[in-house]
Amino acid sequence: MTPFKKRLAIVLGAHFVLLLAMLGYYSYWTALPPDRTCMSCHEIEPSYNMWASSAHRDINCIECHGTALSGGIHTLREKMRMVFRHYTRDFYDDIALTERQVIDMNQTCRECHQAEYAAWLSGGHSATYSRIFLDEEQNSREQLNHDCLRCHGMFYEGDIYSLVEPVSIEGPWSLREPLKADQPVIPCLACHSIHEDGIPKAGMRYDGDQDVHYTRMPGYSKTGFYDRNERRFFNARYLPKPVMWDGDRQLEVSDDPRMRMCIQCHAPDVWHQAGTMDDRTPTGVHEGLSCLACHSTHSNSAVNACVSCHPGTSNCGLDVRTMNTTYAFKDSPNNIHFVSCADCHDGVRPETLLHNTAIPQIKN
Repeated sequence: MTPFKKRLAIVLGAHFVLLLAMLGYYSYWTALPPDRTCMSCHEIEPSYNMWASSAHRDINCIECHGTALSGGIHTLREKMRMVFRHYTRDFYDDIALTERQVIDMNQTCRECHQAEYAAWLSGGHSATYSRIFLDEEQNSREQLNHDCLRCHGMFYEGDIYSLVEPVSIEGPWSLREPLKADQPVIPCLACHSIHEDGIPKAGMRYDGDQDVHYTRMPGYSKTGFYDRNERRFFNARYLPKPVMWDGDRQLEVSDDPRMRMCIQCHAPDVWHQAGTMDDRTPTGVHEGLSCLACHSTHSNSAVNACVSCHPGTSNCGLDVRTMNTTYAFKDSPNNIHFVSCADCHDGVRPETLLHNTAIPQIKN
């Protein structure tokens, strides 16, 4: 072997050994617990403390966030940028996920929450950028503005002018970034926080059956609202309970914290009048009910809601399954959000079938 080939073999061998050492250390690093890896940086300490008390605390960080190589050159470049900022700034706490990462997180959530993901996909909250921002009827009626992104595009990093053109009531409209057309505008992290405090799921204990009720942990809402302006997630428990009005009468509003989350986007006008703008606070016979009393979580479906409270043989003798109760149909006589007794009975209180009395004539 010539001297040149020997030197070449030594150099290549050294590089090969170095590569093996780097891969070995990388594997060792990713296998370590978070308190010996992620916690090495002061920026991540608040997130780590939240994770340590969350329902996901038994899941390693890399299961959701991946590693420096899990996303190819994109994640490697991002991690290198974070390291650079760590050593070039006195304190850097702006470590929020990008919109691309948030959308990718949907698939991570799906791996464990398959039923919830399928329900979300079948409901209105899985709407895409093209569905929301290229709606000709809506855009011609109300001009697009920055506040649209508060609920539809919470994690979008630009503004309305960098998203859609033209920003006008006259179209045609198009997305400046065509690749965003099929991306969801309300991803999982809009209402859920991975680091939110909670307790991992556990099986029921059957020893001492008489004490089962007292050993159950009290339930509370783990959902909330991601505020685009604050770049922060607020648990529904800490959102203010809305004060709503029906004319000059203050309405009874449910104490369910999740309803406070719904009203962040399905909001009334500045006078908090029920039924204005996109508000759907129940009035009439359903006053005081929570949104979740009728709507299923994730899918928001209310198809079977009526029959769960109003059996086939109801006091009115009507089959509620055949009644048009939808909010989308503005002329529906039985909109469940605002229907009152007088809407069907001309102000006459119906007698019950138990008394075998005649049922007042129902309006068509």
